[in-house]
Amino acid sequence: MKNQLKTSQITMLGLMIAILLLMAYTPLGYLNIGPLAITFNVIPVAISAIVLGPAGGAVAGAVFGITSCLQCIGVGGSSAMGATLFAINPALAIIQRFVPRFLDGILLGYIFKGTRKKSKNVYLSCSVTGFFSAFLNTLFFMTMLVVLFGNSEYIQGLMGGQNVIVFICSFVGINAVCEMISSTVITGMVGAALYKARLLPGTATEGTEAVKRDAVRL
Repeated sequence: MKNQLKTSQITMLGLMIAILLLMAYTPLGYLNIGPLAITFNVIPVAISAIVLGPAGGAVAGAVFGITSCLQCIGVGGSSAMGATLFAINPALAIIQRFVPRFLDGILLGYIFKGTRKKSKNVYLSCSVTGFFSAFLNTLFFMTMLVVLFGNSEYIQGLMGGQNVIVFICSFVGINAVCEMISSTVITGMVGAALYKARLLPGTATEGTEAVKRDAVRL
């Protein structure tokens, strides 16, 4: 049973990576509004972290980060900001676009584990993970943007003399809100469905314990 569950979870990770690549190379993954884009790629990362923990989240996050880096050179779509940052400093641009997604995936695995210990409501645990998938992605992305490129003329021009906190809040604006709402709702729904299919960690054990309890009652 454990081997079967592990195979199903790895298959799910492969499916999430395939979806990530599909979304990265089609208009499905990004909704461009201004210099930033609303990204739905955080959802497969969250689901991977839910199914396979920090390791699964790290793999999916790395794939997301790689596709984001490739957009700087026009592969799989284009990013105006990414291209500009890449022209300023290619190495820092790659770090700025890869590391946030990689860290996001790792932390989501621990967030899901932590919320599952605190709550028996699977939908709630998955929804919380989905929320943090979008929230942490935005937080890490913008933090590294300011840290690595804050002194560049490009970012200084975007800031327009604003305080860093005000700049970040106003810059991400509706984009971040839309990402958080969509990621929270969709991840919660998908996670709950996977739980019913016993594809989440611990569900096989829960099912066995439930059978034992029923047997005792009989």
